[in-house]
Amino acid sequence: MPRVLIVGGADSGSDALRVLLERSGLACVVAPTAEEALAVIAAEEIGVVVLETSAGGGVRSGREEMDLLQRMRGFDPELPVLVLAAATSRETAVQLVEAGASDYLVTPWEETRLRAAVRNLLRLRELQIENDRLKAERMQAREGVAARFDLCGLRYESAAMHRVVAMAVQVAAADVPVMITGPRGAGKDKVAEVIQANSPRRSRPFVKVEAAALPDDRLESELVGADGGTLLLDEVGALSPAVQGKLLRVLQIGEFERVGAGEARRVDVRVLAATSSDLREKISGGLFREDLFYRLSVIEIAVPALRERPEDVLPLAESFLRGSSPGADTGRRTLSDAARAALLAHPWPGNVRELMDRVQGAAAATDAAVLTEAELGLGSGPRAGEPAAPASGGPSDDPERRRLEQALLDSGGMVSRAALRLGLSRQALYRRMGRLGIVLERRPKV
Repeated sequence: MPRVLIVGGADSGSDALRVLLERSGLACVVAPTAEEALAVIAAEEIGVVVLETSAGGGVRSGREEMDLLQRMRGFDPELPVLVLAAATSRETAVQLVEAGASDYLVTPWEETRLRAAVRNLLRLRELQIENDRLKAERMQAREGVAARFDLCGLRYESAAMHRVVAMAVQVAAADVPVMITGPRGAGKDKVAEVIQANSPRRSRPFVKVEAAALPDDRLESELVGADGGTLLLDEVGALSPAVQGKLLRVLQIGEFERVGAGEARRVDVRVLAATSSDLREKISGGLFREDLFYRLSVIEIAVPALRERPEDVLPLAESFLRGSSPGADTGRRTLSDAARAALLAHPWPGNVRELMDRVQGAAAATDAAVLTEAELGLGSGPRAGEPAAPASGGPSDDPERRRLEQALLDSGGMVSRAALRLGLSRQALYRRMGRLGIVLERRPKV
């Protein structure tokens, strides 16, 4: 288990603190100075730093402690830091938490509370390490796929989307129909592009057709245009009964009859179908042919909604931001911290398409180097304060909402501290706040 690093001056009581924690089964190391603390962090795996503040006239001033925190975060931005403050240095402790420390306790602190705080932070550290390991494995897997296949500029980090991409490149070589399902705007057309780009038909025509706009006498022309290549039928559930019958014949015997020609014509086309509707329900309602459904869904790939893969939100947003800012200044445009938090908290009912529209629209409307949450149309963003009172008749009776609001109130509106109390990451807490409609009001500093 990673050790606890106690940082305090020679007169601080660090040795007594070490004895207390070691009696609880926690391995500790003491560093009297900032330089020694940094050397320990660089040399071994540390689970938690317990940073004692000076009560006045001590070895360090508040400024030195802030400098030490920033240097430690430079080594490891996610290293948990618990501040132990004398009553006279409470303001310093609050400033350290605002700058990135995990939590603070003010003397005289209870031993049980101190032990619990250290153990909770150690557990959080273990989860961070495990999460980093999984991220590294996913990155290695993504890089392996990207090196072998053409992903058509698709950006993702989530395991859910990696499974989609892995299946898409695997089935690309199989010359059979593929049904791509998922909500509108989730990226079904991009998955279809990946399939086509890695198929034996990659150099042949790739024709995309909106099924709802396809007249009964137009399918033949689209098939001719796609001959030898790939035909993508978007929202295939909207095909008319007449077109469904013609398409079934093409899938069964590879031919169709042109209107007025009176003779059959053979065609070699791979058909990809995309839908956001429940085709089985349409079959039950007599709106879609069951035999056509089974012909089209030899392989089915389900693209998850963006809210189900929040790890993809920021990489996609950054990609859209770069794409909307061609030229030498592209690399200098970025998102503010509040904008990132707002993006993670938003439920994204319009999925990737909504995200793209918001980012590109905001980028086009301003020349600012840093986009804010207001420019993205996502409100004022989370700020230190208090949760806004729920509207009458709203979801205030939800026990989860009450639990989150109470944690935010107890933490003075500081999301990082509230997340720690709840045993959640900050991103997870922001997502739950967005889902439950919890916002933080702006309050002027007094």
